[in-house]
Amino acid sequence: MTEPLIQAVELHKSFKETRAVDGVSLQVAAGEIYGLVGPDGAGKTTLLRLLCGALHLDGGSVSLGAYDIVRQAEQARSILGYLAQRFSLYEDLTVLENLKFFAEVRGMPIKEWEPRSQEILEFVGLAEFSDRRAGQLSGGMKQKLGLALALVNRPHILLLDEPTTGVDPVTRQDFWRLIIRLLRDESLAVLVSTPYMDEAMRCTRVGFLRGGKLICEGTPRELRARLAGRIVELTGEPQALLASLAQADKNVEAVQRFGNQLHLRVESGKAEQVVKRLGKKIKAAGGKVVALQPVEAQLEDVFIELSESLE
Repeated sequence: MTEPLIQAVELHKSFKETRAVDGVSLQVAAGEIYGLVGPDGAGKTTLLRLLCGALHLDGGSVSLGAYDIVRQAEQARSILGYLAQRFSLYEDLTVLENLKFFAEVRGMPIKEWEPRSQEILEFVGLAEFSDRRAGQLSGGMKQKLGLALALVNRPHILLLDEPTTGVDPVTRQDFWRLIIRLLRDESLAVLVSTPYMDEAMRCTRVGFLRGGKLICEGTPRELRARLAGRIVELTGEPQALLASLAQADKNVEAVQRFGNQLHLRVESGKAEQVVKRLGKKIKAAGGKVVALQPVEAQLEDVFIELSESLE
């Protein structure tokens, strides 16, 4: 990996008796998207707020580029774009007025922010709505405006806290196309928290946060390899019967529903035995099997297994 633009070492943050972030270290280089995933309350938002200096560290250090977030806060923030989970736009201002306000807060002179605003509005697809009040935008358009505001100062680092939560699937896809274009065109270092595993699959590397600790990280391929040969997909009916029979099998460790499919996590080297044995049991019990076969693990399978291993 090239020299990291984000470097966090042994970060700690507590709120009274709760350790929200407990010894987290990570690095993100230019051209990377680092996906941060984990259950609600895992510490994702607190971690991002520590990285941007919105919260004071109890321990550890954060460097953004060449700048220490504590000792050189202004310089560090000058290369940072941050889109918070509960980002507040000025709804009585127009799209362009919001950009002007945030640019001026950043200390950008008019000769810089005017052309940059037009450029960035074209990029996020809001150029034709520049005179519309922010309060009249749809949820997806507000998220795109939030991204535009985070990009107005041409940052080298972008922190995104669950940026697509609550928007429709089409808008989610559009938002991620923008992020991928940013990496291609401007080579940013991007750290994004997300509850969506399909978004995590788009990331260069993924870290799983639980109880304030970073318990596992790697590329999506590396993480999925943890369960290579140990996931069996089962589809059929009635699903309740199939799930019950699968859970009773001696070599099945866990059964999870994925829509109309069941994913069975089996002991290493036992997948073929489970397939043969379970197929016969389902038929004998009057059930119907549509598909019963080993498949590649998904990130959901991995994170469920990681969570269970800590309980």
